[in-house]
Amino acid sequence: MSTAAVDKDAVGIGERQYHIGIAPGEVSTVALLPGDPFRVPLIAEYLTDVKTVAHQREHMTMTGLYKGRRITATSTGMGCPSTAIAVEELIRVGVTSFIRVGSSAGLQAGVKPGDLLVSEGTLRNDGTTAAYAHPGYPAVPDLAIAMSLAETARELAAGTDTAVHSGLNVSDDAFYAEGPEWIAQLNRLGILNVEMESSALYVVSRLRGVRAGMICAASSNLFDGTSLYSGVKERLAAGWRMSIEAALETAVRLEL
Repeated sequence: MSTAAVDKDAVGIGERQYHIGIAPGEVSTVALLPGDPFRVPLIAEYLTDVKTVAHQREHMTMTGLYKGRRITATSTGMGCPSTAIAVEELIRVGVTSFIRVGSSAGLQAGVKPGDLLVSEGTLRNDGTTAAYAHPGYPAVPDLAIAMSLAETARELAAGTDTAVHSGLNVSDDAFYAEGPEWIAQLNRLGILNVEMESSALYVVSRLRGVRAGMICAASSNLFDGTSLYSGVKERLAAGWRMSIEAALETAVRLEL
C-alpha cells in the first residue's frame, strides 16, 4: 500500500481557512495587518459598512469601505510564525496586497515614540523565513507601496511634531533576548528599527507573487532608552492612527 505526503501548497485552496476562519469572497484584495487583534477595531473606525468576518486564535478579521474601496484588516499575532500562517491563508482567499501597521522600536538617534517608520527592507533575524528561502534571499517590500507609504505619511505628519523615517529594519524572534550588545550592533549597521513580523510578510509575499509593505509607529527607542513604559503611550496611540491613515490612503491611491 503506497502513501503520499501531504502537499500543504495544495491544502485549503478555495475553502474556509483553518487558522484564520475566512472563506473566499469574505475579504478584500488588500489587507491591513496589525499584530494585536484589539487594533483591528481601531482600523474599523475609519471604515463604513463594517463586518466582523472571523476571530480565531490571534487572528481577528473585519472588512469595510474606505473612500469606496473595500478594505480588510486582519491581526497576525506576534512574530513570524503566526504572520506567515495569516499571510498564506489570506492569499488563498483572495488578498493580493498587504500593509503591516504595527509597533516598532527605534534603533537610531532621533527616533521618538509616536514617529512613523516606513520599511525599505528587513534583516531576517527570524527562524520562520529560513524554512522558506536561502539565508541570502532578500526580505523587501513592494517598491510602489513603500514609496507611497512614505509620501502619504509625510503629508499627514506635515505641521505636527511627528517625524517620518524610512530605512532598513530587523525582524527578531526573541523580544526579551534583545540585549545591549545586539542593539548596539544593529545601531552600527544603520538599522532604523526592530519589530517581529515583516521578514515573514515580505518573504512569503514575494514567493507567492503578491505585494507587501509596512509602516509602523515607534513605541520606544532602544538605543537611547526612551521607552513606552515611561508615559508615552498617548504618542504611540497617535502614531498608530496616523500609520493606519497612511496605509488606507496608499490602498486607495494605488488601487490595491
